[in-house]
Amino acid sequence: MKYDVVVIGGGAAGLMCAIEAGKRGRKVLVLEHQERLGKKILISGGGRCNFTNINAGPDNYLSANPHFCKSALARYRPADFIGLVERHGIAYHEKKLGQLFCDVTSRQIVELLEQEARLAGVTVRLGARVSETKVAGGFQLTTNLGEFAADSLVVATGGLSAPKIGATDFGFRLAQQLGHSVNATRPGLVPVTWGPEDRDSYGPLSGISLEVTATAGGRSFTENLLFTHRGLSGPAILQVSNYAEPGQSIELDLLPGRPAAELLAAERNTAKELRNVLAMRLPQRFTQEWCARNAPSKPMNRYTPAELAVIAGRLHHWEIRPAGTEGYATAEVTCGGVDTREVSSKTMESRRVPGLYFIGEVLDVTGWLGGYNFQWAWASGHAAGQFV
Repeated sequence: MKYDVVVIGGGAAGLMCAIEAGKRGRKVLVLEHQERLGKKILISGGGRCNFTNINAGPDNYLSANPHFCKSALARYRPADFIGLVERHGIAYHEKKLGQLFCDVTSRQIVELLEQEARLAGVTVRLGARVSETKVAGGFQLTTNLGEFAADSLVVATGGLSAPKIGATDFGFRLAQQLGHSVNATRPGLVPVTWGPEDRDSYGPLSGISLEVTATAGGRSFTENLLFTHRGLSGPAILQVSNYAEPGQSIELDLLPGRPAAELLAAERNTAKELRNVLAMRLPQRFTQEWCARNAPSKPMNRYTPAELAVIAGRLHHWEIRPAGTEGYATAEVTCGGVDTREVSSKTMESRRVPGLYFIGEVLDVTGWLGGYNFQWAWASGHAAGQFV
């Protein structure tokens, strides 16, 4: 069957693109290989979908081509999607740092998209697996549901994160098959793991959380850190994981905004143990283990000023070197992807194959934790939907 536009992928970006194209009177088909639409939307935000961030802007995204995302983000802003949410009567709230969540359930966002797609005349085929794609006077797709043809083909297949809900490398393979470069991919917004020695020391601290400033690759984030049996997680670690190259260390400030030197100086002439002084500001179990590894505890009045200065420096610049990450199984996004230098930033159309478009996570554009990746999905999908 012939369509004006075939969108491969029924997630956030693909549905937004299909809706916008349908509104323009285009005959649109969405092919989704899962048995329902928007599975990643459904599990996001603990089931309440962090659907955007009111602060979203180009500085919140990582890419080998950092200017690429500017045009789409400027033309479809968080306020635009918020307006859509409000028109559908979906109650929402700001959790923190501009992060917007549904009050009730993420299913409301999927239902919003499904309703908008129906109103726009979009056809959706579920359980559709594409086995062959040919370019010849348009696009011909062979699937388990039959043959489809289109003037425009949109690749909205997502990345490699969350394989348990069906994520695959299909989009990257298709891009390469059609002549596109794919920048190296790796898990993003992902917990890091300890090496054996650190795991023995810090693994028993699983469940402890504290506020830190985490720094890697020139980027810093001040949020909570969470100890796990395997390593470190929590927003601060997930954020900085996007910028920590494999093998690179992460620096942690354990007392952000609180001068360690002043804390130590205030107890300089007492007989209190260092670990107990630090426990005034940090979890006690953590201070005991941290001191054992980084600053053997003794009464404060037995430290020299020079020793206390060194300890203060370590508290603000604790360097850890993860053994790795937990991988795509727990990653929220994929860093890397289709090289955006080969894609128009205005239309999302390929510069190599006319009529071919890439949107969402399949592109080398990765947002911070907190609704930024959904905003990129909406913005890139909207941009392509105006031109396909």
